[in-house]
Amino acid sequence: MNPGLPLYARSRALPQTLTALAATAGFAVWAAGALDACLDPGSRVPVVALAPLLAAAAIGVSLRSDSDELDRTAVRPWWTRRLAQLLALTALASAVLPVAVAGHAATFGPPAMVRNVLGCVGIVALAAVGLGARLSWLPAFGYVSAAYLGSSGAHGRAATVWAWPVQPGPQPGAWAAALTAFALGTALYAVRGARTEGPWG
Repeated sequence: MNPGLPLYARSRALPQTLTALAATAGFAVWAAGALDACLDPGSRVPVVALAPLLAAAAIGVSLRSDSDELDRTAVRPWWTRRLAQLLALTALASAVLPVAVAGHAATFGPPAMVRNVLGCVGIVALAAVGLGARLSWLPAFGYVSAAYLGSSGAHGRAATVWAWPVQPGPQPGAWAAALTAFALGTALYAVRGARTEGPWG
């Protein structure tokens, strides 16, 4: 094994991130089980919106960069490591969280959970570049909260785009918005890395 991998994992807080993802998956399973007593499929919206947000926030913390100068002057390009890390953590979250809502693919089931993981991670990655890893969760939290609170009376094609975190699984507009956020965030983070933060963030 490459001796630099454990050091890289510790510097990016990957053990804590994996623990947080496991805890988020456990919370999602518990919450979805409690809500399954309701007959309304829409009762699972809080889980489908909140669990990916928590997972993305945990992933965002691991996107930190202690020294932008070292990253840019390294012998091997860091963008490949950043990209691999982000894709691996996103794939892990996309694999474990849908278990909580299995069996409801047409409404708020696994497709909606995967879509929201991708979209939230994209927003977090964009925010890590602009704000730094510590605050990368903040824009995603604000956006998902606004979509959750503002979408109750919203209808039509436009609502499926801007309110993608609270849409049923197969909505094309919601998928397009989430995938766009993920693609932009992943590409920008891989190229630029997270904003270097001082001791106070």
